[in-house]
Amino acid sequence: MENLNDQEQFRRESLGKLREMGINPYPAAEYVVNAYSDEVKANFSEEGEPRQVSMAGRLMSRRIMGKASFADLKDSKGRIQLYVSRDEICPGDDKELYNTVFKKLLDIGDFIGVKGYVFRTQTGEISVHVSELTVLSKSLRPLPIVKEKDGVVYDDFSDPELRFRQRYVDLVVNEGVKDIFLKRNKVYRSMREFFDSKGYLEVETPILQSIPGGASARPFITHHNALDIPLYLRIADELYLKRLIVGGFEGVYEFSKNFSNEGMDRTHNPEFTCMEIYISYKDYNWMMDFTEAMLEKICIDVNGTTEVKVGDNIISFKRPFKRITMIDSIKEFTGIDITGMDEDALRGVCKQLHIEVDDSFGKGKLIDEIFGEKCEGKYIQPTFITDYPIEMSPLCKRHRNNPDLTERFELMVNGKELCNAYSELNDPVDQYERFQEQLKLSQKGDDEAMFIDMDFVRALEYGMPPTSGMGIGIDRLVMLMTGQTTIQEVLLFPQMKPQK
Repeated sequence: MENLNDQEQFRRESLGKLREMGINPYPAAEYVVNAYSDEVKANFSEEGEPRQVSMAGRLMSRRIMGKASFADLKDSKGRIQLYVSRDEICPGDDKELYNTVFKKLLDIGDFIGVKGYVFRTQTGEISVHVSELTVLSKSLRPLPIVKEKDGVVYDDFSDPELRFRQRYVDLVVNEGVKDIFLKRNKVYRSMREFFDSKGYLEVETPILQSIPGGASARPFITHHNALDIPLYLRIADELYLKRLIVGGFEGVYEFSKNFSNEGMDRTHNPEFTCMEIYISYKDYNWMMDFTEAMLEKICIDVNGTTEVKVGDNIISFKRPFKRITMIDSIKEFTGIDITGMDEDALRGVCKQLHIEVDDSFGKGKLIDEIFGEKCEGKYIQPTFITDYPIEMSPLCKRHRNNPDLTERFELMVNGKELCNAYSELNDPVDQYERFQEQLKLSQKGDDEAMFIDMDFVRALEYGMPPTSGMGIGIDRLVMLMTGQTTIQEVLLFPQMKPQK
């Protein structure tokens, strides 16, 4: 057994004493719960007979005062005060449950069940007068409950390294953490309601893929023993969803776990969640209107308003959002018009702007670097960046008015990309040629260039109707809707380096 500190050793001794008394500290039988702290307090009435309740949760504090005590119970909905009287829970002469179990052998963090009636104390606090107490689970490690003495805070659980590694403790002791994940659930529900109300179908596509397509990213590689082939964790579900459009579905969407074998920072985790949706007979102009309506609805559903506070910024998701082309954006913030520039000219622009680039970068990546360094961070309010150069968008339809551009937009919010959308490329010949260009980039050393997926080209050859698609990063969306500035705050279990 690992080395134990004094508190952990004391708790194990208490565990043994409970068993010696014939009390199972980990009972298997169901404990029936018929009330929760939030609704008990919300629905309290002093008229009529007191309400009888059966509740369960963690013991979070205890104030012993002789034959009676007060305690705090924390359940899944909040906290409520308990009033525990020795003579109530120990009828007759046997007072061990109170004198020994409740006063000495129970510890902060233990799970207990209580039955009794709801009343209001003389100080006005709605509480439960306990008539029956049951030990449900003994906690062997003390919770880091925050204490303050003489202006000094003790046992606060604020170190991000500990909080993200031990999320189970973080959720118990830090108020507001659970609310982030309740709001995350509201984001999913709001989006599903929006899509389902329009008749679009939620589907599932493979996570393990023989060709990692649909995005530019470095994939994770694994091996399938039975087939004796390499497989990749998906970087996107785009090509599979488009196959379903070919197959005749009018609109399909998926919440997908995607994986990128790249760096980690405050806005990137190697495992992340995206939502992608594809709808027949639409284009990127329609999709901008659709995206605005979706985000406005989500913000209202989650926060009750179209505005959220993120850091020092108040961000409004009230429609309509600003729209500007990528070339005009670069011109606005750098004073340089990159229209018609070849690769050498773009490298010269990067040098002029002191932007470091790699020899493997083609035109698309060079333009992306210029925009990322000089423009992206300037867009705090939701802004659609439109009409990307064709080299940046190998799956996107050429612009109807300018063949050097594509019908694509990215939505920038709080200085970061939130979603990406196209009028989807449905010309199989053009798509094959674009894949060939990606192959050339790969041969130059670009490890994020797209793979060629010939089965997807074959699917397009059977015919795909005009289609618009949009992908949105759920983790970043939740960050915005909850006012968080790091992705780790909105992931229950963010990726961490293993402890030695």
